Amino acid sequence: MSALLLSGLVVFVTHTLEAITGFGCAVLAMPFVSALLGVHMAVKVITFLAWLLALYLVVKNYKQIDWKQYAIITGCMLLGLPVGMYLFRTQQSDTLNLMLALFIIIVSLSQLWRSARGGAPRAPLTKKTALPYYLLLVAGGVIHGIFSSGGPLVVLYATRTLLDKGRFRATLCLLWTTLNTIILATYFIEGSVTKDVAVSTGLLIPFVVAGIIVGERIHNKVDQKKFTLIVFSMLLLTGVFMLISR
Repeated sequence: MSALLLSGLVVFVTHTLEAITGFGCAVLAMPFVSALLGVHMAVKVITFLAWLLALYLVVKNYKQIDWKQYAIITGCMLLGLPVGMYLFRTQQSDTLNLMLALFIIIVSLSQLWRSARGGAPRAPLTKKTALPYYLLLVAGGVIHGIFSSGGPLVVLYATRTLLDKGRFRATLCLLWTTLNTIILATYFIEGSVTKDVAVSTGLLIPFVVAGIIVGERIHNKVDQKKFTLIVFSMLLLTGVFMLISR
């Protein structure tokens, strides 16, 4: 029970952060919940909880979804998702995790430095400049298949294409709902959703609800500039957590 209570505290904090920004709860929660409940239990439980949070935000903010960007992001990520799901089952993910963590830390630090110096907004993506970002989205699909959170790489694309904080959050949450539905379906098909997984998930749902309430209030109060700083700060935190949890 003490492990579940500590996991609940982690779930509350991380799901509050995702309720603010639209990403990050899974990868931030995973190191701590894995230590408390075991890695395979944690992956399934956190995937369920992240799915519930994203689904709620999608239903509530349906009109803010950017369907064009959702289609682009989802299509690219679905190319990488099966690869990630395979790597998760064969546990061949250590090197990928290290490279991803270092990349996220470098990019987020550079963006925070740019923002602190008052740099001008970056130009919108064109057909020529978009290709590297599409490749990032495919890589994000691989990461999502492994860790149930391809958020860091997707965010790098979304910060260039979803400039309004409401559209940013709603569109990403629809993405997580879609991808996690696929992952959860595979869990049920392969019979890996045990009674312990179901019970642990149910006991942690109240912490998700509390995180939604707090996160929604903060999201509604911050302006776009502060929201951008929060997003890249979250990215930096995500990279650090992925690095130290290896």
